[in-house]
Amino acid sequence: MQWDWQVFCEDTITREVQPRCFGPGGDITYLEWMLSAWGWTVSVSVLALLLALVVGSVIGTLRTLPHSPWVVRFGNAWVELFRNIPLLVQIFLWYHVIPALIPALKGVPGFVLVVIALGLFTSARIAEQVKSGIQSLPRGQRYAALALGLTTAQAYRHVLLPMAFRIIIPPLTSETMNIFKNSSVAFAVSVAELTMFAMQAQEETSRGIEIYLAVTGLYIVSAFAINRLMAWIERRVRVPGFIASGAAGGH
Repeated sequence: MQWDWQVFCEDTITREVQPRCFGPGGDITYLEWMLSAWGWTVSVSVLALLLALVVGSVIGTLRTLPHSPWVVRFGNAWVELFRNIPLLVQIFLWYHVIPALIPALKGVPGFVLVVIALGLFTSARIAEQVKSGIQSLPRGQRYAALALGLTTAQAYRHVLLPMAFRIIIPPLTSETMNIFKNSSVAFAVSVAELTMFAMQAQEETSRGIEIYLAVTGLYIVSAFAINRLMAWIERRVRVPGFIASGAAGGH
């Protein structure tokens, strides 16, 4: 088997190898196409992650509210709904079905619909982690906050959530890395991300091994960068001795 890495320097139209692997005068090489697709992958992943963190934190908090059974049931229903439907099916629903039911969404770009689908799917998983983090705290922290005169909202904001998020950083790291991998299903609705690039470039060049190895490398680089960033955040917010203490308590 012979490697041909010059395929990335070829013009996508003329198939001529460009001197610097970048097409002159607006022409595009496969390298430029792949980097553009990487940008779409990162954009989908980051925006979906932000949406998932906001929604997942709210839903996870609602599921731990005392004396609010209907709010807890709503949070549980949210998690069960989005966690039990395959991601690919959810993306098709958001792309084909929901715009047909809600005409106002017909003009929304597919990129935005994919971000919503991926973000809500991941929010259910983050909500479960936030709930577990809050419930793993010793009961005394909630009671102490209330005894100091804090309202329930203030107790969550200043005491429970900051400590719970410290506990769940490791599973959040895995979820953040997963969202980059899960973004690959966006190709199903023609979002020009890495997987879609790999499929089309492989068909055009017949150099599938080189194409897929390069795409795999970019996925690994993206996930590893997130891993290191989350590890840095974990070190910065760590409270010495807190995790061991929290693990021994709980409701």
